[in-house]
Amino acid sequence: MADGRRLVLVVEDDRVINDALTQRLQVEGYDVVQAFDGPSAVELGRTRTPDVVLLDLMLPGLDGHEVCRRLQAERPVPVLMLTARDEEADILAGLAVGADDYLVKPFRMREVVARVAALSRRVERAAQLAAASEGTLVCADLVVDTRQRRVTVAGEPVHLTPTEFDLLVCLCREPGTVLTRAHLLEQVWDWPGASGTRTVDSHVKALRHKIGTERVRTVHGVGYALQAPAAQRGDGDE
Repeated sequence: MADGRRLVLVVEDDRVINDALTQRLQVEGYDVVQAFDGPSAVELGRTRTPDVVLLDLMLPGLDGHEVCRRLQAERPVPVLMLTARDEEADILAGLAVGADDYLVKPFRMREVVARVAALSRRVERAAQLAAASEGTLVCADLVVDTRQRRVTVAGEPVHLTPTEFDLLVCLCREPGTVLTRAHLLEQVWDWPGASGTRTVDSHVKALRHKIGTERVRTVHGVGYALQAPAAQRGDGDE
């Protein structure tokens, strides 16, 4: 990014879609490198160090889940998964290997551009927040080190994706307070408005699997709140 332009890696085996995404992103001011199969995507991710990755799930050589896993093992990088499957299990599998967000095909180009822009801004904001972070957040036996970006539950380390970590920090800063989906979208994903509530729900579900389902309370029609488990609160609330 020597010239100030962010580099996007577009991984899509359909050349028509890949070219269309590439051309649109170039018009929007991004540098773009293309990959049409899994192994090439992993190699380009290693050698070109993109700022954002657009990653199709169905790829020859290695599928999108394995590509994402290998990219994240090299270094943290924002990944927007593109999938033709709208099944919750498939979406959660993508989030579990480190994807930050997903779009279901068919998608609109302007939506892709908006998501890429938001992911780019989050990279910059994460560095700023780390420098000015409050250090450690604690909720019962849940401990979040915001400077080292580490989480432990009952003393055991928990691996979170970058998005899951940012979501947890947002909830931890206001324990017991119900945060709306729109608020979480703006604070964590940097999306104003409430057009991505399913994204919030999917990430909350993935986070619950890792820190304990009882720690994040759902207020139906409103949003979510972080709370200590009932046994640690000393009451019988659910």
